[in-house]
Amino acid sequence: MSEYFSLSECDVIGFDLDHTLCRYNLKETSRLIYESFARYLVEHKGYDKDLLHLTPATWDFCFKGLVVDLEEGNLVKLAEDGTVLRATHGSKDLSTDDIIKHYGPKREWKHFNSLNTSYTRSAKYYFYDNYFDLPGALLCAGVVDMLNKRGAEITSDFWKDIVAAIDHNYNTSAFREDTGTYFPSVKHCPGRYLQPCSDAVKRWLRSMKKSGKILLLITSSHSDYCRLVCEHILGSDFEELFDIIITNALKPGFFSLVPQQRPFRTLVDDVEDSEGLPSLEKPGWYSQGNWPHLHELLKTMTNKTEPKVVYFGDSMRSDMFPACSFGKLETVMIVEEMEGEGVPRADATPSNSPTPSEGPAGKKGKFEDQGMKSPSAVSNQWGSYFVDVQKNEGEETRSLTWCCHSIHTYSTMAIPSIEAIADLPLDFKFQRFSSDKPITTGYYPRPPDSLGWVKCLTQPSG
Repeated sequence: MSEYFSLSECDVIGFDLDHTLCRYNLKETSRLIYESFARYLVEHKGYDKDLLHLTPATWDFCFKGLVVDLEEGNLVKLAEDGTVLRATHGSKDLSTDDIIKHYGPKREWKHFNSLNTSYTRSAKYYFYDNYFDLPGALLCAGVVDMLNKRGAEITSDFWKDIVAAIDHNYNTSAFREDTGTYFPSVKHCPGRYLQPCSDAVKRWLRSMKKSGKILLLITSSHSDYCRLVCEHILGSDFEELFDIIITNALKPGFFSLVPQQRPFRTLVDDVEDSEGLPSLEKPGWYSQGNWPHLHELLKTMTNKTEPKVVYFGDSMRSDMFPACSFGKLETVMIVEEMEGEGVPRADATPSNSPTPSEGPAGKKGKFEDQGMKSPSAVSNQWGSYFVDVQKNEGEETRSLTWCCHSIHTYSTMAIPSIEAIADLPLDFKFQRFSSDKPITTGYYPRPPDSLGWVKCLTQPSG
């Protein structure tokens, strides 16, 4: 395999929508999502109203890559080998002795092999790997704190309530029916939460189309929400940019399941046809679906037996792992945490749009000037997304995180945003992640600051 990757060599270029083509104003969106979940617990499940009141400092806890250990009621940060690097019970840090008490002298989390080989969720754990569910980690910690304060036993029952809150807010009919808090708020004021794509990104998409590339949009968002987002970030003619649009794709199942389990469906006025399609015959807008049927259509469209496909996404669970493992696709991971660690932010804000912290009338977000941490920034409590630094008697020990290891393993390359590459020519040669190259190879435009010490390390083979 070549040590370089170039979009000019790809026949098909696919995109996830949320947090990939569409960047969100993370602070505003995270507050909205937290409030959506917490209000459901308070209003429908009788939880304490204190859950609704957060201080700006509380947001330091919000950190992508955490795993909820539902058997112990803990949140854990994992090393690449499954060792527990840090842990909390609720929001309270566990000491080294406490971690050993829960996970043994080697600090091994017993479900790591199951998670590391499937990236699926389970009744015993939940992996927070995207910004749509990440505020739930903060809520989960708050609920455990509340139960501890009451002296109540921590069982996994509270998790059923949190899952119900997620379902209530993100149900596929919630947008149409104006239920929950999330969709009605975004519909009322999309500019508060969604960042329009820059002119550079729009030119980049058109240039790929013009050069003969097939462009795909594959999102797990429902068609009505997809349309609102795309019109806001790309304009009312967004459908012209894509040959095939697939909504309610239910990833990772889109990549991992066989056609009989997840057929494509046609849409009429955002309602799915109850009859699944036996195959995919032509480009268009579809719902649900599966990779094998899409792959067959792409073969016909490109007139190639093995068209080269790349997929851009932000989620290891939904995008990178299944697209790489089951679809054998090239994958580009959007990792906003790179910007939290020194990688310059590409200017994505069109001159006529409000700044991310402003609402419809330019009103500042309520925590904006009071020190709320962005969910993509380094956390004081959890450290870096890529590396963990432990201090013991003056000695510093550095470990790669499981999230960082996953990026090197299942991504062709990693970038902080689409904007970071939109001005580059299509034949630009990116260095790809490779088992015989330093693990920092593959980050563009450069690795995050915390990986500066590992430049000599190569990935373990296998």
